[in-house]
Amino acid sequence: MAEVVQQRIEDRIPELEQLERVGLFTKKEVKSIIKKATALEYKLHRLIVNKEDFIAYIQYEINVLELIKKRRAHIHYHFKREEIEFPIIHRINSIFRRATKKWKDDVQLWLSHVAFCKKWETKGQISKVFSTMLAIHPDKPALWIMAAKSELEDRNSSESARHLFLRALRFHPDNKKVYQEYFRMELLHCEKLRKQKEELEKAEMDLGEYEFSPEILSGKLAEVVYKDATAKIKEAEFVISLLNIAAIFDFTKELQDAILQDLQANYTEDSLTWDFMAKRELEAPGVDEELHTAKGRASDINRREERCCQVYEEGLKSLNTEPMWTRYVVFCLERLKRKTNVQELKEKRQERLLEVLQRAHDSSLLKENFYKNWLEILLSSGDAEAAATLALSATQRYNQSVSVWSLCLQTLMQLGCGDMAKLFHDALTHVNPKESLPLWQLQLQWSMANQSAEETEAVFKRGLLSSVMAIAMEMKELYLDWSYSVGGYKKARKTFTSLQENRPLSKRFFTSMIQIEKEQETPKINNLRDYYERALQEFGTADDDLWLQYIQEEMGTLGQPENCAKIHWRAMKFLEGESVERFTSKYTLFQTGHL
Repeated sequence: MAEVVQQRIEDRIPELEQLERVGLFTKKEVKSIIKKATALEYKLHRLIVNKEDFIAYIQYEINVLELIKKRRAHIHYHFKREEIEFPIIHRINSIFRRATKKWKDDVQLWLSHVAFCKKWETKGQISKVFSTMLAIHPDKPALWIMAAKSELEDRNSSESARHLFLRALRFHPDNKKVYQEYFRMELLHCEKLRKQKEELEKAEMDLGEYEFSPEILSGKLAEVVYKDATAKIKEAEFVISLLNIAAIFDFTKELQDAILQDLQANYTEDSLTWDFMAKRELEAPGVDEELHTAKGRASDINRREERCCQVYEEGLKSLNTEPMWTRYVVFCLERLKRKTNVQELKEKRQERLLEVLQRAHDSSLLKENFYKNWLEILLSSGDAEAAATLALSATQRYNQSVSVWSLCLQTLMQLGCGDMAKLFHDALTHVNPKESLPLWQLQLQWSMANQSAEETEAVFKRGLLSSVMAIAMEMKELYLDWSYSVGGYKKARKTFTSLQENRPLSKRFFTSMIQIEKEQETPKINNLRDYYERALQEFGTADDDLWLQYIQEEMGTLGQPENCAKIHWRAMKFLEGESVERFTSKYTLFQTGHL
């Protein structure tokens, strides 16, 4: 091993001598490089090697390259690159190859090698790196795409890029991204050839020796890719993605028209097709004389939006589905959200949206999340009656949805109408009990504001009977807080006593009672001890903070410090697992005054 390392270090002596000779590095710096490189090289020849050692060596060599680049710029010396940089670049490539051979599955390592080759312009190496990597990772479409793009952009070889895409499709015959990038590549290649031809014509050069096939110049290769792709992947979204790629290029009108015809002929069963066709109407040319005033521009926009709606209406005739209505509603919502200073346009957009929402609702095809938008518009318009009617209709349409019930109940609470007690009862009857906590909280909020204390207490007691643990625990906590707020300490203590054995219990139920006791003019330590003891019965095996709070209570003005040792002993006995270690360290901090 020592001989190999020594040989490698000796091999780099000529380049280091050159660095010193031309004044890029000092003698001291060269010695430092030899020392560091020797240490790094030895690590690469151990019996058990680490990937991190290879990465560290590569990074060190790259840092040397960067420093040389800075020094060259500083002293304006640009010669002898073959004798200085080239050996270093060659060595880095060699270390990368050794690393990727050993850690073949590390894609990031391969990509780091590619990035290095690109930065330091060793483009001949890139193809080799990609070729080796793809032989090991043919299952990763993104790598095929990167390799093909590299051939096109870095090596200017559309033929190699095409070959890679075709090979990628053998492994991934149904991959959308591969087809999209292949399609884009053919159009880029076509655009490049057209520009070359145009430049040659401008220069009035003879085109005889250059071959510019009219078929290729018109994008026929891209069309072939399109036909092959859509024969395998029959999805409107995919067809539209290819159309959007084609639209980037200014010579693809015929191709775009052909794709549009395909879309309209074969994909009308997909709401996305109608959505796409409708939104295209927004790009239609306007009437020039109208565009000079705000009102004229608004009138033009309104006409375009009407044309969009006509397409949606046409779509609904053959595709009366929830996704179709959803796209129509989303379009109308987006247009309403667009800012305009012309009140007529704003009113027209709102009127159009409300009409579409109503019709979708009447068809029982309006998604539940749109009811919120609808109610907001009605409330902001001051149409309380319509908002109340809608709220009730929505709960009938989505009677198992907690979010719809919450929204509608809040709306009716805000408007102060409807038989709220019955509505809350209906809501809790229809929704899944496991999801009903927000409705219980809302009912309590309403009851506290609108009903007598007896009626509110009855709501709490119904909630306490819930079979859902989270609801029963929350009800206990809220019931205790409410009891204290309406009946003071006496009622709170009575509520606590009645519930302290009624499981499930939460830690907050006990800590709230502890806090209530401490807020009294003369808190009773025996009561506090009782609350802590009951809490520790429930949570003493895992809650180290609870034991520590108990100790702090005894150390306080009300307590007896001599009890602390006994509590500490019990804590160490009862706590389990990691909570013992946490308690020990916190207790130590407490004793030393750091907690």
